[in-house]
Amino acid sequence: MTDCLVKTARAEGFLGMYRGAAVNLTLVTPEKAIKLAANDFFRQLLMEDGTQQNLKMEMLAGCGAGICQVVVTCPMEMLKIQLQDAGRLAVCHQGSTAALPTSRSYSMGSTHGRPSAIVIARELLQTQGLSGLYRGLGATVLRDIPFSVMYFPLFAHLNQLGVSQRTGKATFMHSFLAGCTAGSVAAVAVTPLDVLKTRIQTLKKGLGEDTYSGVTDCARKLWTQEGPAAFMKGAGCRALVIAPLFGIAQGVYFIGIGERILKYFE
Repeated sequence: MTDCLVKTARAEGFLGMYRGAAVNLTLVTPEKAIKLAANDFFRQLLMEDGTQQNLKMEMLAGCGAGICQVVVTCPMEMLKIQLQDAGRLAVCHQGSTAALPTSRSYSMGSTHGRPSAIVIARELLQTQGLSGLYRGLGATVLRDIPFSVMYFPLFAHLNQLGVSQRTGKATFMHSFLAGCTAGSVAAVAVTPLDVLKTRIQTLKKGLGEDTYSGVTDCARKLWTQEGPAAFMKGAGCRALVIAPLFGIAQGVYFIGIGERILKYFE
């Protein structure tokens, strides 16, 4: 992780580490809104008051939330991965034009070889239709369902430990820490599926890099060529990202900022 950070900063500058930030800023809000609201909806649907402890129903509600969120998650990560990979491709292009594939899924654009999310999305839609933006949908579903199945019950049980009898709610800090803990555990657990999803969604390949026909093909090639350790690549990074992301999301969600904003407009 440190080696990647240093090399990225040297090759692309400080802002190179924020490639794909605009896509995240645009789509992570509806993604988390769908995920949290869907989990609450399914909890209410499957359990009498939505707050009782029932592990099987909590896992099922998490499963429903994971399915719902992929509508936004898949295209968001598809675009984000292409933008984040643009720096590597630019270095390959400078070193050897042969490092780039002969068949392009999208053009690199004219602005210093750095495509924008709008350009990538438009060209994917023109060349491959809607399925282009949803490449890797199966792998995304396979990752997000287990994540939500683990995350939501774990968070609910950790958060319940800090619920005050007087207010009926946990403090912001307790919900934040519960979200961080549950998020990091679930993120590390599903890292192998995230690795497969990322490999499949990386459209442009360098010289000698494999292409994959699906999840099974990707898993087989990864196992035979890189070994079992390859399935846990980036686990530390995912834990560092997902922990505060879900900690903040759950903390804000549970202190009711959304409800206060809605009341202001009523």
